[in-house]
Amino acid sequence: MKKAAVVGGGMAGLAAAYYLQRAAEAAGRPLQVVLFESDRRLGGKVRSVQSGPYRLEGGPDAVVRYKPWFLDLVRELGLEGEVVGTTPAKPAALIFKGGRGYPLPEGLNVVIPSRLGPLVRTPLLSPAGKLRAALDLFLPRGPEGDEPFGAFVQRRLGREVWENLAAPLTGGIYGGDPYELSTLAAFPMLKELEARSRSLILGSLRAMRRRRGSREGGSLFASLQGGLGRVVEALTRAADRVDWRLGAPVERLEYGEGRWQLFGPWGTEGFDALVLAVPARVAGELLEPLDAELAAPLREIPYGDTATVTLAFDRGRFPEVVGHGILVAAGEGTRARGFTWLSRKWAGRAPDGKLLVRAYFSGAGAELDEKGLVDAARSDLERILGPIPDHEAVWTYRWKAGMPQYTVGHLDRVRRIEAARSRWPGLELIGAAYRGVGLPEVVRDGRDAAARTLDHLAREP
Repeated sequence: MKKAAVVGGGMAGLAAAYYLQRAAEAAGRPLQVVLFESDRRLGGKVRSVQSGPYRLEGGPDAVVRYKPWFLDLVRELGLEGEVVGTTPAKPAALIFKGGRGYPLPEGLNVVIPSRLGPLVRTPLLSPAGKLRAALDLFLPRGPEGDEPFGAFVQRRLGREVWENLAAPLTGGIYGGDPYELSTLAAFPMLKELEARSRSLILGSLRAMRRRRGSREGGSLFASLQGGLGRVVEALTRAADRVDWRLGAPVERLEYGEGRWQLFGPWGTEGFDALVLAVPARVAGELLEPLDAELAAPLREIPYGDTATVTLAFDRGRFPEVVGHGILVAAGEGTRARGFTWLSRKWAGRAPDGKLLVRAYFSGAGAELDEKGLVDAARSDLERILGPIPDHEAVWTYRWKAGMPQYTVGHLDRVRRIEAARSRWPGLELIGAAYRGVGLPEVVRDGRDAAARTLDHLAREP
């Protein structure tokens, strides 16, 4: 019987193991799949917690509907009936700027205004800032090739749109310094929009007319009634023939005679195929003794820290809030990137009369210890809302080097990685470091790697 190893039990590795077993069974090919995870739990940053009457997320709390791969998996697992959308709210979110919260303008396509009315009316931009943004309607196309996302947005729409709209929105998704993001890697559709339509605003207007759902309608984001961790539970049940090895780190690799040999404190074992679903730097450390040319670009992908702090309050004593949360504009001096009113965004997350508030930290802000994070969350909340009561409970989750940074040149690094990887039969590299940081992208990564792995095993004698 052929054997395939998956190293890493985050969502990418879980998806790879599940799709490997499913595809092998559908093809009638005997295959033993073994997943190695150094932690004692599966799911990586997907961590749904039920604590007394509260239900919260330690990591991501939603997926976007227009990227279908995660919700496709949910349907395959029989969980479609548990899918929920955000509660209706208008405005859905605020931007904190200059000591006040302002509604996020309606009709944003990713981070680009696609309607002139909300752009003209928003107090987030000065009259001069609005005129500068409107120049996008007349500016010529920019140069081809990659550029920092902050430079791209400012070139098209000006500094105020960047600082007060694009930076807080993208900082909450990618962490780190949003200015340094690779436009081609993180937002290729916007470069394509500029190339195709010249004006981002005109191109976004056409795109929004074609897209179903809207940010304000509450249908853009989805989760599950029991939290995203329900998918982890269902995956492990559905992939019932996978050999789950928890607390089993892989410390060394060897390759010879068409087989991969894995070594760890648990012993050694050989496999016909290997899927590395670990952070890029870890993959680089494992592969360095075998292929320095492959390890080098893996180690070049930078990572940043992230953290979340969730606080429970008596809703009657907490200041009045609207929408689902508030993001912080660039240069406001807060540690937190923003806050989500978790129990207002999702139904059933807290008892009546209680409010769950989640703070998100990334970059330097996430380097604080747990007490520092809680103190920073409370301090920033009071700066935004005024005095707040004592919290009744708190949950803190820190993800050291938890977020890959798609800096300029990211696509070139991935191309170098793929070119070098192709020299190693049966090796796959998947996860948030390569082709998208969201849960839909890593699920797609795992599914595609499983298909390629099965094809490789079918060709090998």
